[in-house]
Amino acid sequence: MGAVIGRLVRAEWTKLLTTRVWIGLLLGSCVLVGGFATLFTAFAGNDDSGISPVGTADYEQLALAVSANATILFIVLGIIGTTQEYRHRTATPTFLASPHRGRVVIAKLVAYALAAIPMALVVIAVDVLVVSVYAGAKGAAPSLEGDNLRVLGGAWAALVIYTVIGVGVGALLRNQVGAIVGVLVYLFVVEGIISSIPATQGAYKWLPGGALEAMTATFNQTDLLSAWQGGLVLLGYGLLAAVLGTVLAVRRDVV
Repeated sequence: MGAVIGRLVRAEWTKLLTTRVWIGLLLGSCVLVGGFATLFTAFAGNDDSGISPVGTADYEQLALAVSANATILFIVLGIIGTTQEYRHRTATPTFLASPHRGRVVIAKLVAYALAAIPMALVVIAVDVLVVSVYAGAKGAAPSLEGDNLRVLGGAWAALVIYTVIGVGVGALLRNQVGAIVGVLVYLFVVEGIISSIPATQGAYKWLPGGALEAMTATFNQTDLLSAWQGGLVLLGYGLLAAVLGTVLAVRRDVV
C-alpha cells in the first residue's frame, strides 16, 4: 500500500507542477504578507493604529504573525487540488486508474501537505525579510528567537494545516466555486460574528480562526487557548476534514 500511495503522491505533484495555480497562489501569498508586514511597520508606534513601536516585543510578534494571513490562499490551494478533478472531469479516469478512492484522497492530502511545507517557508521568509529590513532601517530589526521564533513556527504549521483542511473541504463539497466561496464566508463573516458577540465569544477560541490566533499573535483581546492547545485544535480540524473527505469520496458517485 505504501508504494501505491507513493506513486499516487508523485502523480499529484505532477498535476500540481504542470499548472500555474500554485505559482499564482504563492506569489499572491508573498505579496499579501509583504504588504501587511510593510503596513505594520509603517504604522508602528502611531497612536491611532494601536500598533506598538518598532523594537517592542508586541510589534515584533504581530509583524511576524502576518505571514499567517496567507492561510486563506493556502486553503484555496488545497480546495483546488481536490475540486479540479471534478471541475475538469478528470475524477473518473483518476478513480479508474486507482479504484481505491480512499488512497487517492490520502495521496492528495499527503502531496499537498508536503508541497505546502516549502511554500510556507517562502512566505515566512518574505515576512521576515520585509520586517527585518524595514524595522532595521527604523533602528530595531527583530530577533529570530524566543517568542518570535514560536510565532513563526506557529504560522508555518498553520499554513500547512490549512492546506490539508482545504483538501478535505474540497473532497466534501466537490464544487470548486462553492467550496471557495463557502470558506471565504466562513472565515471572514461567520467567525467574525462569533468573535464579536459576547454570548458566543467563548466558543471562538475553539474555532479554526481562534486556534490560529492562539498559535501566533493577535490584536484580539478575547480569551484564547495557549499556543500548543491552539495547534492541537487546528490539527484536529485538519484531521477531521481529511477523514470526512476521504469517507465521502469513497461512498459518493462521481458525477
